Amino acid sequence: MTKIKSYWLMKSEPDVYSWDDLVAEGEGTWDGVRNYTARLNLRAMAVGDEVFFYHSNIGLEIVGIAVISQEGFEDPTDETGRWTSVKVKPVRKLKRPVTLKEIKADPALVEMELLTKFRLSVSKVTEAEWQHVLGLAAA
Repeated sequence: MTKIKSYWLMKSEPDVYSWDDLVAEGEGTWDGVRNYTARLNLRAMAVGDEVFFYHSNIGLEIVGIAVISQEGFEDPTDETGRWTSVKVKPVRKLKRPVTLKEIKADPALVEMELLTKFRLSVSKVTEAEWQHVLGLAAA
């Protein structure tokens, strides 16, 4: 049985870890997440799932697309063994970043977890939301 591809959004403060940092590394470890819902999302990710890379705090915009390259494993920054990490690889930068302001103003995205669960650093994205954001970015 083949798993249907899932879509996600991962937030990172660009002054801590930016899209350019991920591109420079070629593959990054998404670690340090300490929220139970975000942990469940990390554990649900599969190799090949696609991710919007979102710059939080500075920029407030979706800037690129990454792909899950390694499924959930114990977070190397966690001494308790309770938290999960994944590995991600950059796919491409969006032609045009899609800002939080645009997303909030778009009726098609009103239910997006980025808005409804705004404190969540790793959130689900529906396929319809994914396609709509790509359209906004003129992907």
